[in-house]
Amino acid sequence: MGENRKGNWWIWKVFWILLGITAIEVFMGILKVNEKLPEAFVYDTFLGLAWITHTFIILTLIKAAYIVMTFMHLGDEIKSFRWTILLPAFILVPYLLFIIIVEATHNISL
Repeated sequence: MGENRKGNWWIWKVFWILLGITAIEVFMGILKVNEKLPEAFVYDTFLGLAWITHTFIILTLIKAAYIVMTFMHLGDEIKSFRWTILLPAFILVPYLLFIIIVEATHNISL
């Protein structure tokens, strides 16, 4: 990032980027409810989740990373430190979701 933050233009940049990603998520949700998305995208699964759910998770991770980079000033750090902070989150969150899904769908025989 390293940009000069005089004025309030940067907060509007952040606002519009986050609004754009959120608008995409909302628009996808509306299309899903109105059954306008391809059936494969909504009903085919990968690792127990529909592809649309994977898309929502990825977009949410992108928003979270952008917020951390901007408001926690991680964007001003060196590249290796940014990856040290962000990479574990991008690995850990999908892994934890996978564990939750596997455990939730596991049948217990009594």
